[in-house]
Amino acid sequence: MPQDMPPVGGYAQVQYKRNIPTRGFKPWVYMAGMHMIMAWGTYKYMQGTREQRELAREKMWARMYLTPLLQAEEDRDQVRRHFANQAREVELLGSEQKIYNADRYVLIHLVYID
Repeated sequence: MPQDMPPVGGYAQVQYKRNIPTRGFKPWVYMAGMHMIMAWGTYKYMQGTREQRELAREKMWARMYLTPLLQAEEDRDQVRRHFANQAREVELLGSEQKIYNADRYVLIHLVYID
């Protein structure tokens, strides 16, 4: 029995590769886009940090400039309360009473013995 021989010109080539069309951009385009987005985000983050630092500096200087004004206001409030307490004491007691028997301050040491 004679053996079958290949056809004239040979067999057709076997297709073993996938023939899938490429979709989207090339990988380097995605990488470049990602880096551009990250650079933009870093830029905005640094701008925000600089803004926060400037606001903190402004707040600190405002407090330093307002401290004398606030201290004077507090002093006026304490003087007003002191005179109001003296007036209330005169109204309740009839005259201003001294708290201590002497005009000098005496430190008293108390010793407890068990």
